[in-house]
Amino acid sequence: MKVGTIRQTIVLPGTPKQVYDALMTTRGHKAFTGADARISTKVGGKFMAWDGYIHGANLELVPGKRIVQSWVPTDETWPEGHESKVRFDLIPTPKGTRVTFTHSDVPKEHVGHLASGWRESYWTPLRAYLSA
Repeated sequence: MKVGTIRQTIVLPGTPKQVYDALMTTRGHKAFTGADARISTKVGGKFMAWDGYIHGANLELVPGKRIVQSWVPTDETWPEGHESKVRFDLIPTPKGTRVTFTHSDVPKEHVGHLASGWRESYWTPLRAYLSA
């Protein structure tokens, strides 16, 4: 299977802790996405987001700095048993937090729609949530 990598850099309002908490707490994730989520805050813990569409496990967590997770969508076109990996690096800036985001091991046929999906389903609502 051919795979690709999505790389995006976004500056969001709020501190790295606020961005981390929005992504890594059940309450925060539900609040900015408007969808059901269950997020473990422990390395090795499982998570589910977007009403069960996404699930995976926490591989590395450094509060306020880094999140690394296995990431699998519930999509009939996603290769069975295949895990991709997401990484969020959070760096404070004068205007908020720079998120350097990498989504690796993405099956080639999913790279395009997932790249736009991250912008539309994560960065846009997360920016609005942190601005409120």
